[in-house]
Amino acid sequence: MVENVTLDGVMQAPGRADEDERDGFPHGGWGIPGNDEVMAAEMGKRMGGGGAIMLGRRTYEDFHRVWPGRKDNPYTEVLNRTRKYVVSRTLREPLPWVNSVLVDDVEAVAGIKEREEGLSVHGSGELVRSLARRGLVDEYLLLIHPVVLGTGRRLFSGFSENLRLVGTVTTTTGVVIATYRKLEDA
Repeated sequence: MVENVTLDGVMQAPGRADEDERDGFPHGGWGIPGNDEVMAAEMGKRMGGGGAIMLGRRTYEDFHRVWPGRKDNPYTEVLNRTRKYVVSRTLREPLPWVNSVLVDDVEAVAGIKEREEGLSVHGSGELVRSLARRGLVDEYLLLIHPVVLGTGRRLFSGFSENLRLVGTVTTTTGVVIATYRKLEDA
């Protein structure tokens, strides 16, 4: 699971002003000032490691609008060729983005985890919370930005976890990239 979060746990709309305006959220794009070469290198390692990704419907639709057509970014090719599992009760096949597979029941995720050599969730807060409540999140890679927003949708809501810090990298902009594993998995 890979998430950008603020110090107060907000994960909503780190990438663009119009990314997720639900509940009148006025702070979209808060994560952009934290981007630097250190973060790009760390995310490149993560994405270059192979495996599939899992996305909720909102994140899938947003990623599909942005990534397939970008020619100026090394992540585009990786995302295009990576298998993308999309958890949604409202989407229907065929999904428009190459290598996308519809998963219409979150209960199927346990079987997917067993079959795939690596599976990570990007964004997709509601999906992550649903998976965490079912004990299906083994590792959290949190990009913790030195920002406090005071409002917005939070990652850790509606479930509890005992985690152990297993690695950190600090970027030149003060973002702490922290890897946590479930205590029994650490």
